[in-house]
Amino acid sequence: MRLPWLFLSVALFVGCGENPESSTVSERDVVPAGNRTTAGSEPEAPGAAAKGDDQPLDSTLRDLGNAVQLATVPEQALSQEELQAGWLQLFDGHTLFGWAANSGANWEVRDGAIHCSGDEPGLLLTTVPFADYELSCEIKLASGGNSGLFLRTQVNPQDPSTDCYELNVCDSHKAFKTGGLVARQVASQVVAVEGAWHRYHVKLLGKRLTARIDGQVVVKYEDATSRPLVDGRVGLQMNGGAVAFRRIRIRPLGLAPLFNGKDLAGWREVPGGKSRFSVRKGAIHVENGAGFLETERTFGDFVLQAEAKTNGENLNSGIFFRAERGTAEHPSNGYEVQIHNGMADGDGLTPSNAGTGAIFRRNTARCVMSRDREWCHLTLVATGPRMAVWVNGIQVTDWVDDRKPNANPRRGLRLDPGHLSLQGHDPTTNLDFRSLRASSSSGSSS
Repeated sequence: MRLPWLFLSVALFVGCGENPESSTVSERDVVPAGNRTTAGSEPEAPGAAAKGDDQPLDSTLRDLGNAVQLATVPEQALSQEELQAGWLQLFDGHTLFGWAANSGANWEVRDGAIHCSGDEPGLLLTTVPFADYELSCEIKLASGGNSGLFLRTQVNPQDPSTDCYELNVCDSHKAFKTGGLVARQVASQVVAVEGAWHRYHVKLLGKRLTARIDGQVVVKYEDATSRPLVDGRVGLQMNGGAVAFRRIRIRPLGLAPLFNGKDLAGWREVPGGKSRFSVRKGAIHVENGAGFLETERTFGDFVLQAEAKTNGENLNSGIFFRAERGTAEHPSNGYEVQIHNGMADGDGLTPSNAGTGAIFRRNTARCVMSRDREWCHLTLVATGPRMAVWVNGIQVTDWVDDRKPNANPRRGLRLDPGHLSLQGHDPTTNLDFRSLRASSSSGSSS
């Protein structure tokens, strides 16, 4: 992943855009919850070869999160101010959803924290990479323990001077004590952390890294090597002793606005649609029938953040991505982040119509984190075949497209850049979008 941090007749609108009066797609076409494609959900067709070097998975990884069912809807621990600023919870407080391990180390969740101890060391890694970001977490290291935060890391880093930025958490390390960047720079302040919870904050912006422990700056580092790291996963390390992590949060940086709040510059309406798109009170408003508004730019591997509000009960919409340019005959050939806040019998663990944050027709959101008539905060990370979605700071989707390649994401895996588009679904459509921003485009305008 290379990031700068990290519509004709209604009958033809498909995906979440299925018109309930004309579509042949039914609710049974919605793939059950899970992180991988259900075979046969759509016909496969040949296409361009997949980009093997973009695959975010590794055969040595153990995906620890997708098999675990939530017992309760996770707590939204971020304030509205933090959500508006783009912060996400990397840990839901209950499961290891969104995490994978590169060894057999015994990572587990207890008492609202991630714990690890034992004889086998290893890393617990985010399943998607990030580039520029702020990271905040609390760590408790047992006496004599050895741990660390791995930043922009490879899955199996061998050399901390080239494969990652390792912020060490080890009071007894001979050369790089707690707060130092292993094999790169010693800590400017000696901080003893064993036996108690301490807050760590890291900011990575381009070649510069600043780290704080309990608010005190311990490292200011600029990568002057010939191959500075551009992006990579976030990793939690257990390298000896017992260690625990909690309140793990990240804020992607370097995202550029897609909407100026005044007009629809940079966007175009797809021909043939019935939707009416306008700008109202600093937001893109869509109402009336089915239709699409798409970006002129294209995006391949990217991070997207947006706010959306449904102005009615159980309204249906979506944000499409890596989409082919929309035409009257084929208005929405792309992946779709679903927007639908309904739930069965008021149960937040049973979304209806896939749920906000699902990749529609591919998976079901693991819980409902948003409500109608309220602004919800959406984050999508698309990297190779893996797609992760957060709703109001909680990750609800971690899905891998393992279908055969195809230029049309409705029929197979698409890795090539494509357009983003906002959907009008049907005559009841009444939604607003604002604060749309994304990492730089991976492709030219088309």
